[in-house]
Amino acid sequence: MTAALEIRGLSKRFGNLVAIDDVSFTVAHGEIVGFIGPNGAGKTTTMRIAATLEYPDAGDVLVGGRSVLTHPREVRAALGFMPDSYGAYANTTIAEYLDFYARAYGLRRPLRAQRVREVIEFTSLGDLVAKEIATLSKGLKQRLCLAKTLLHDPSILILDEPAAGLDPRARVELRELVRALAGMGKAVLISSHILTELAEMCDGVAVIERGRLCASGDIAAITQGLRPIAQVYLRVLEPLEAAERALAEAPHVSEVRRERAGLVFSFAGTPDELAGLVAALVAAGLRPVEFAPEVADLEDVFLSLTQGKLQ
Repeated sequence: MTAALEIRGLSKRFGNLVAIDDVSFTVAHGEIVGFIGPNGAGKTTTMRIAATLEYPDAGDVLVGGRSVLTHPREVRAALGFMPDSYGAYANTTIAEYLDFYARAYGLRRPLRAQRVREVIEFTSLGDLVAKEIATLSKGLKQRLCLAKTLLHDPSILILDEPAAGLDPRARVELRELVRALAGMGKAVLISSHILTELAEMCDGVAVIERGRLCASGDIAAITQGLRPIAQVYLRVLEPLEAAERALAEAPHVSEVRRERAGLVFSFAGTPDELAGLVAALVAAGLRPVEFAPEVADLEDVFLSLTQGKLQ
């Protein structure tokens, strides 16, 4: 099955600066992939090439199976790009702004009016269509930019730092919109420095630093590779000494220490063996009230795979 978006051996230099170096990954239909890395890592350059705004020095980007190099018009028809900043006439209203871009996309009446109504409804801007852009909050401006990006109903979306500068409520609203778009079958590549936001919405991740791809794929698989030995928190109703003795005799357990009114220990066994440990603790007369493996998160992925070096 053809990937919705395929980054294939992409490289780009600006003078002596290697912006991106042999970057490859894919995004499937209905999938949200987080694109993360330090400032200057090459994320925006990669996205701009995918959006036909830059030419690569090597490699290619396929959008719905079509090359950005040989079929740029077809790519633009299938792809929606939301940059990290955009310009707009301050005294233009929401309705005027969207109608202008619908015309720029070549939409004719009555389809143009229909698409403007649909994106206004989807982004919940209906009560504000007469407002001038200069009066909008940052969150509403981001929603407006997303609405503009959706006017031609693209199947692939590239969102560059869409949550930057948003308050918590606006970030939640944006997250729900992105999830809804993926639910419609759209492929979404999204960059952000707010890793907790990405972790809650993304199916996969691509990590880049200094132009090189560090890792890509399913978040759970990457985090499991980073932390093969689980850190487990245990709290029981009995005195901690009884739990310490039981853990000292258990296989695959090491580095037991007291923490947060309970115990934290390292466990090097399989998930089945971890379940067996719980059963063994209960069989030994202990009554666990908390038993929680501490799973690596997206922040762990970022810190483990990148060094924070700038280009």
